[in-house]
Amino acid sequence: MIPDSLRHHIQQTLDQEIVSAQRVSGGSINEAGKLTLSDGSEYFLKWNTTADPDMFTKEEKGLSLLKSANTGLRIPEVLVTGQTDSTGFLIQEFIIEGEKHSQSAIKFGQALANLHQQRARKFGLDHHNYIGRLPQSNTRHEDWISFFINERMKPQLQMAIDTGKLSSSVATHFKSMYNKLPNIFPDEEPSLLHGDLWGGNYFYDDSGQATIYDPAVYYGHREMELAFTHLFGGFSSRFYKAYKDVHPIEPEFDQRKDIYNLYPLLVHTNLFGGHYARQVETIAKQFL
Repeated sequence: MIPDSLRHHIQQTLDQEIVSAQRVSGGSINEAGKLTLSDGSEYFLKWNTTADPDMFTKEEKGLSLLKSANTGLRIPEVLVTGQTDSTGFLIQEFIIEGEKHSQSAIKFGQALANLHQQRARKFGLDHHNYIGRLPQSNTRHEDWISFFINERMKPQLQMAIDTGKLSSSVATHFKSMYNKLPNIFPDEEPSLLHGDLWGGNYFYDDSGQATIYDPAVYYGHREMELAFTHLFGGFSSRFYKAYKDVHPIEPEFDQRKDIYNLYPLLVHTNLFGGHYARQVETIAKQFL
């Protein structure tokens, strides 16, 4: 299952023999598996033979930043990241997925609200990272709208046009939208965001605690994160109520969700094409 060179490198790095390696499903970007070492310890391994070498290093930095916020969310502990030949890898603690308890969704909503109360002076981050396997620019901006346009919309839109996944005519709709954003987005301070929080990037552990992983961390408008949780479903009404009880949101959020979600939809367009491109076009055409 694991490439021989990677297996050898891991065993040398950890000074342990890998006695068992079982494939773990779920990801569409990386290969993943559960490792059992000669001392009986178990770890989660991700690797990729085509992504940029520093992708997993940036993921480790994101997990560390989320963990340092100490919000009540469980964040996997990273053991090591590295690269051998053209294969990058990350090894982290193996967390057993459990059942949702009666208070799990409530505590999850409260904890995410606590995360979003971690503030910064500017939107962005002190380094760039990745969303999926695509580069994510985090150049800092004083205001959310300029960050949203220049670091989120323009790079992904241009990539989609350059690769033929979207027509160049769509750019006209985006330019029209940009002009209207000052009257659409409410003012907020920069909040610490997971950055890629959808239903496939969290589960509840065996104690019922929400565990989040695969981040694309930056400081942004918290409604961006909330909109993303709605895009593919997987979050309960109790989760949202608990969040709003701790950290209320501005009225008419439902009317803004589609605009925020242009970013993950553009990312998915560039990664997978197909119906994601059509969703982008449908939202963008509202701004003729």
